[in-house]
Amino acid sequence: MEKIVTTSRGRDITQKDVEAINKLITEYYSKGRKYISEELSRYWKWYQPNGNLKDMACREILLKLHRMDIIELPPPRRVILNRKKHKDYTQLSLELPPASLEGKLSGFKEITLTLAASTREQAKWNSLVGKYHYQGYRRIVGHSIKYIAYCSDIPVAALGWGSGAWSLDPRDKYIGWDKATKDRNLHFIANNIRFLILPGIKIKYLASHLLSKNIKRIGGDWQDKYGYPLYLLETFVETGRFLGTSYKAANWIYLGRTKGYSKKGASHSVHKNIKDIYIYPLVKNFRERMCSC
Repeated sequence: MEKIVTTSRGRDITQKDVEAINKLITEYYSKGRKYISEELSRYWKWYQPNGNLKDMACREILLKLHRMDIIELPPPRRVILNRKKHKDYTQLSLELPPASLEGKLSGFKEITLTLAASTREQAKWNSLVGKYHYQGYRRIVGHSIKYIAYCSDIPVAALGWGSGAWSLDPRDKYIGWDKATKDRNLHFIANNIRFLILPGIKIKYLASHLLSKNIKRIGGDWQDKYGYPLYLLETFVETGRFLGTSYKAANWIYLGRTKGYSKKGASHSVHKNIKDIYIYPLVKNFRERMCSC
């Protein structure tokens, strides 16, 4: 059995993989890291469902191996500062919603949910989340989609979705996945990684209302952007901070709690906050579709 050097992106990286990667680095060293990650994606025949290369996933694996001193990548062609520390996402001029924006949902007729597709809307979402979400802003790795909710022209909330979690036993058992099927079909899941109601907004039932609105449109928006459907949504709710009331009100299904550990290399050793797991099927026969593709 081949020695496994590390595990990343759901893939066991063996010594044979490392040898192949080093050959690619030697051959394409002068072309830079991006080119090498694209060639690695082709070598592994690692493609997204829409046919594009999974070069970002390969780049993440290459960086991990580089930081472990297993390979040596060429120097980056441009230095990117740590975004969380060095980039101020509050620079975009945003008018805070007035503190008096409160009351019953029925009293606000012009609440809309807008896809943050333009550069300006993306920057606005980044700024809102960076300034007001307790976890702050961080770049979403992999596929993602973002929304901003408005009352008239006032932003009241921001929602962000990314790729499904790689390892989640309660979810995988609920679906009926084995590892091979999960690795093949994980892209049919989107994770609600950010949900922010802006400070000063105290509209009763707004959160569950926005979740319901988002559920109705995310499948179509995801299909338009990436060329394949979603069958299931998931999210994590930090138990010491939130009760998950909005997800329960929007009919999400509670599956249990995380174990409080994340995978690092071949072991599970890094302690994290325990979170409640919720899912929402987008189609009735989601198990059949997610197990047969």
